[in-house]
Parts: sequence; C-alpha cells; structure tokens
Amino acid sequence: MQRIAFSSSVPVQISLGLLLSLWLTSLAGLAQQTQRNRQTLEKEKKQNLEKMGQIRTILTQTTSEKQVSLGQLKALNQQINTQSQQINLLNKDLKLTESEIAELRQASTRLTRDLDKLKDEYGSMIYAADKRRQQVNPLGFLFASDNFNQLVARYRYLRQYSDARQSQVRQMNNIQSMLQGKQQATQRKRKEQQGTIAAKVQEGKKLETLKEEKDEVVKALSAKEIELRNELAVSRRAVGQLESMIKRLVLREAKERAEREARERAERERLAKLEAARKAAERKRAEEAIVAAEKAGEKPAPADVATVERPDEPEVTAKKPDERRNNNLNTEETALASSFTASRSRLPWPVSKGFISDHFGRKPHPVLKGIYVENQGVDIQTNAGEGVRAVYDGIVQDVANMPGMNNVVAIQHGDYFTVYAKLKNVSVRVGQKVKARDAIGTVATDKNGVSEIQFQIWKEFTKLNPESWLQPH
Repeated sequence: MQRIAFSSSVPVQISLGLLLSLWLTSLAGLAQQTQRNRQTLEKEKKQNLEKMGQIRTILTQTTSEKQVSLGQLKALNQQINTQSQQINLLNKDLKLTESEIAELRQASTRLTRDLDKLKDEYGSMIYAADKRRQQVNPLGFLFASDNFNQLVARYRYLRQYSDARQSQVRQMNNIQSMLQGKQQATQRKRKEQQGTIAAKVQEGKKLETLKEEKDEVVKALSAKEIELRNELAVSRRAVGQLESMIKRLVLREAKERAEREARERAERERLAKLEAARKAAERKRAEEAIVAAEKAGEKPAPADVATVERPDEPEVTAKKPDERRNNNLNTEETALASSFTASRSRLPWPVSKGFISDHFGRKPHPVLKGIYVENQGVDIQTNAGEGVRAVYDGIVQDVANMPGMNNVVAIQHGDYFTVYAKLKNVSVRVGQKVKARDAIGTVATDKNGVSEIQFQIWKEFTKLNPESWLQPH
C-alpha cells in the first residue's frame, strides 16, 4: 500500500503564529511608550496655552493705559518666549507624529508580509490536501493503519491538520482587520500632521507680530531715555531701602535670639548654683549631726553618714537642647527652617495667576544701553487686584510702606525670610502667625497699568533665587 508522509506545514504554521504573537506583543509595548510620549506632549502644550492666555490677559491690561512702559515690554518678552515655546512644542508634535506614522507604516508592512506568507502557506495546505484526496480518502487513510496506535496517530494528525487550517484562516482574518486599522490610523495621523503644520504657520505669524510690536515699544521707550533713567534711580533707591530693611530685620532677630539665649544660659547657671548651694548646705547639716551624735555617745543616723560619705558630685547644668545649635534658633524655629528647606522647588506661588516678568540676578537694562540692573528677587506680573498669599507657614516680622515699593510684608520661617513688596494693601499685622496660602494683601497697580509684585527669599543675609524654590508654574 502506498505510504503517505506526514506534512510539515502544520508545525510551520504554528511557528509562524508564535512569531507573529511575539511581534504583536513587542508592537503593543512600543505603542504604549509612544502613547505616553503623546500624553506628556499634549500636557505641555495645554500648560503653555494656559500660560499664553494669562500673559495675553495681563498684557491687555498693561496696554489699556495707551502709554508704553517697561512692564509692557516685560510682558511682551514673556509672550514672545511662550509663543516660541509653543512653536517648539508643535515641532516636537510633528516629529512625534512622523514617528507614529513610521511605526504604523512599519507595522503595516510587517502585517502585509505575514499575511502573504499565511496565504501562501494556506494555499500550499489546500493543494496538498486536494492531492491527498485524489490519492486516498481520509477514511481509507485511517483504516489502512497497520495497528491501533498508528490509527490513533493518524486520526490526531488529521484532526490537528484540520484545526490548523481553521486557525490559519482566523489569523489571516485578524491580520487583515489589523492591517485595515493601521492604514486608517495612518490616514488620521496624516490629517493631524497637516493640521499641526497649519497651526505652526499660524503661530509663527503671531510670533512675528509680537516681535514687531516689541520693536515698536522699544523704539518708543528709547525716546523716553531721561524718564527711564529717573525711574531707574527711584527703583534703585527703593531696592536699597528694601535691602536695608531686610538686613535690619535679620540683625534684630539675630540679636533677640542671642539675648534670649544669654538669658536662658544665665538662668541655667543660676539654677545650677542654687542646686550646688543646696547640696553643700545639706552636707554641712549632715556633718554637724554626726559630730553632735558622737559627742553624745550615740550612733550617727545612716542617712547622715550616707550624705557625708557620698563623693562630691560634679556640678549639673541643664543640658542644652540640640535644636539650639542652629544660630540660637529654638525648637519651633529650627523645625520650621528645616521644613522650609525641604520644600525647595515645591513652594506655592505668592499669586495664583501670573508670570515672572523679571528674573533674579544682574542683567542688562532692557532699553538703556550699557546699564545693568540687579534684581534681588523676582518680579511677578499678575492681574489687577490679585490676592497675594504667604508661600509657607511663618510669623509676620514687619509691615512697612516705602516709596517705589508700596506696602511690604516680611515673614520669618526659622532663619529664612520671604518678602512681598508692591502691595496695594495688607491684611496681616506684625507678630501674626500665618499658614501657607494665607492671604496677606493684594497687588498694587502702577500708573502705567502694571500689576506686579516683588518677591524675595533670604536666608539670614544671603539672597536666594526664588525661581529655584517655587513650584513649576
């Protein structure tokens, strides 16, 4: 009888299915990473759009006075920065979309190749099955077995072969559906890409308009050089007065802490002397009692003997608390300073809305050539009438009014101080304890319509950059 060899197409089909499954798992992981990148980018775009909206609102307020000002120039600079950032984000969007399209194209190519392989294999299986049917029918194939075990093996083979064909059909259908999905997704991404390109062109036009507006403002301000120099002189005097106020405050607090520590040390020494005197008197009375007992021929009391025989004890003074090691800070002040330090880059902003219009440190004047200005904190432009709040728990140490700075509030946080200047009004008093985000006043608006606060952070006599302490905004 003619022997029919077992076909190898079944294990080949199973191997192809396994490879396809592994490839689809890898593709799914890549898609998840791409999706995370997309979510991060969309979040950045949303935040930047919100920032642009805030700056636009504030800029509208500053330009409503119909008079150019440095505040308007600062707002324009910030608007240009955020506009440029938006274009950069759109460029990132285009690159990410191109990457997504490339992944979809690669997936489509792979799916098409695998589908062709499955079709070829399936065709070979159909051809082989048809050829066998011409040679011998399945029942004849089974009953031609030499023994029962061979019969079972042939039956299992035929069953496996039939299942494999059905599975292969299902896989081809699934791949065909996935291929169609990838092609549709590619088309959607292409449309999104076209929309992003159009948005980028539009944002670029806005950027050019802003730069032209900035040039006009700079030109108008340059014609007011004398006025700008006078304003700069007033500003420098105000900055000097504010710095002197903070230094006096730091000196005063350091002096008070030193005096407090001296009083406490004197009190500890006084108590130690009293204790030493008490022990000496007690010892003297015990010695006198022993002498009197011996003269009377009596046995001294055990307590008196123990008091006299006890070796001299070293003078005991109250242990100085470890918490006082930090510049005479008490326990509460040390804990507050430590927690403030731990809050670096996480402090809330002193206003809920706004942007940094002038950064910390020394920099060229935005209009006057050859002139440098130094900011001991940051300027934050915000909306007119915006509430100002404490950035951390502390104690109000000073409330003052000075030319060029309006109302000023200084809050102590251990050996740190936060300073809030250019306030229209103040709602706290000296000595008052405040919590983070407690209202302390409202921002002032100057004659040019600029609503801006000056915010500083000091650690004793050292000025710190507030931007590294405030949370991202």
